[in-house]
Amino acid sequence: MDISILILSAGAGTRMKSTLPKVLHKISGKEMIYYVIQEAKKITNNINIVLYHQSELIKDVILKYFDDINIVIQDHKNYPGTGGALKNINFENSKILLLNGDMPLIQADELKQFFEIDADIVMSVIKLDNPDGYGRVVIENDKVKKIVEQKDSNKDELKIQNVNAGIYLFKKEILKRYLPKINNNNTQKEYYLTDIIEFCVKDNKIIKPLFVKEENFKGVNSKFDLANAEQIMQNKIKKNFMLNGVTMRLPNTIYIESSVEIESESILENGVTLLGNSKIINSYIKTNSIIEDGEIINSEVGPMARVRPESFLKNSKIGNFVEIKKSNLNAVKAGHLSYIGDSEIDENTNIGAGVITCNYDGKNKYKTKIGKNVFIGSDSQLIAPITIEDNTMVASGTTLTQDVKEGELAISREKQKNIKGFFKKFFN
Repeated sequence: MDISILILSAGAGTRMKSTLPKVLHKISGKEMIYYVIQEAKKITNNINIVLYHQSELIKDVILKYFDDINIVIQDHKNYPGTGGALKNINFENSKILLLNGDMPLIQADELKQFFEIDADIVMSVIKLDNPDGYGRVVIENDKVKKIVEQKDSNKDELKIQNVNAGIYLFKKEILKRYLPKINNNNTQKEYYLTDIIEFCVKDNKIIKPLFVKEENFKGVNSKFDLANAEQIMQNKIKKNFMLNGVTMRLPNTIYIESSVEIESESILENGVTLLGNSKIINSYIKTNSIIEDGEIINSEVGPMARVRPESFLKNSKIGNFVEIKKSNLNAVKAGHLSYIGDSEIDENTNIGAGVITCNYDGKNKYKTKIGKNVFIGSDSQLIAPITIEDNTMVASGTTLTQDVKEGELAISREKQKNIKGFFKKFFN
């Protein structure tokens, strides 16, 4: 497609009240700018991004995900404003789609509608029940006649419900002709892109509106907007999973990041949190459990369990207050109150309540290896590095410091001592 896309991300975003650049605030696990680029790449590989405020920080994030984006630094000193952002950019293709880096909810399918309209400029328009605070778009005979700011609107114009959504499709020759004409003779001393609309109307150029959904073209300018966009994104993510067979109890209480994968007839109970690159396959995740960068296959997790990064569970069952970190569990049961870290545990092994793998000595971390058909009694501490072979038992309350060979019982306890008359003596 003969299209260039330009994404404007140079602003300071002062209304976010944050030291972090606006486009780097996250929604469902990814920075806002990520979603805009992701949708843009479904249209063309010719993507340009204009940066200025904290440009190096934003650039580093972009390059973490994409390696084929043309990044341009705005000459903000000489050409501030949205029109200034387009100065000195050489576009390769005949049409330029202008996007904003703070619109993480846009969808490529909706953007493609711009290319179905034949006009010098196609301009996105939203119809609002309450347009107060927005510039109005005056439309006559299906053509845009002007954009007027609310403070400059007359009585009839204030009744208009059509507002500018901020996304445009320009023919290349329009930008080439009119960009040099815009100036900064205004109170803000900035170069405004919307001035091109005024020039084109005067020259009888064709400017057509494209009515778009407010939800998808919502800009994020504050933490309040960020929270609303997060909710919309979450609803889309969860709807997609449910339509593909995932069961969710009280989905409004569930949080799923955009990079998560869920397959087969998995079940998520209320309060579940799925983060990072987690993958859930045909599994049951119970109330208030957290999975972060873990893979769960044919397993049951929770309630109130936590699976931390680099963990793999298959055909296993972990219960309430069990924490798994950087471990592989194959057909393992850990019912409650255990910490399993840096471990490999094989099938038909049972981990009792209160068992802890002690994998860190203050400097280094070590592995715990547990074989098949092993029974680890409650309240045992396994001091890594350690290997517990197949068909073994570890007695409750044991502090294990040596390997356990196949067929053995390991037990490490003080001999019980009962002192007669102690209660009466203690309490006098």
